[in-house]
Amino acid sequence: MAATVEIDEANGVGETLTHNITNTNMGSTDAVNLDPVANPLTPGNNTFEKWQKIHVTAMGGSSKIDNLKIWRTSALGGSAVHKTNARTSSYAQATYATPIASASSVATQTMPTSAPASANLGISGSLGGSLLAAGSSDYLVHQIQSNAGDTAGSTSTMNYQYDETA
Repeated sequence: MAATVEIDEANGVGETLTHNITNTNMGSTDAVNLDPVANPLTPGNNTFEKWQKIHVTAMGGSSKIDNLKIWRTSALGGSAVHKTNARTSSYAQATYATPIASASSVATQTMPTSAPASANLGISGSLGGSLLAAGSSDYLVHQIQSNAGDTAGSTSTMNYQYDETA
C-alpha cells in the first residue's frame, strides 16, 4: 500500500495551516483554495506568496519518502515570472512569515518548468532529507510577479513529485 500524501497551506498572521488543500490558485489575497476570478491578479502586481508543505499523513507500506521535486507546467502571460524558494543547490529552509504581495524575499528563484534532475524542496532543512514516518516537508514558498503589460488570465499546473521506498 502506498503512502497517503496531501498538500497543506499556511495563511495569515500566526500561521493558520489548512490540511489537504483543493487548489493552489494564486491571486490578490492571502487565502487557501483561492478563487482567482473573485481575487484576480492585476497586471503589474504580484500575487500573495503561497506557503505550502508536502504532508505525509500515513506511510502505508512505505519505509521512506524523499527526493521532493516541485515544478510548474504551462506558460504565464507576458513577462510574468513564477518565483520560488525551491532550488537544487544553495538550499535554505524557510521559516513561516505572513504572506506578502510585494516582491518576495524568500521566493527568489524562477520556478522550474520541467522536473528538476534532483530534489529542490527539503525535509528538515536538507535536500537529502527523508521522512521515515508521517510528517512534512519544509515550506515551499512561491509567488507570481507580473508587469503592467502582461496578459491576465493565464493558467499553469503545479507538479509535486517524490520517491517512495517500500
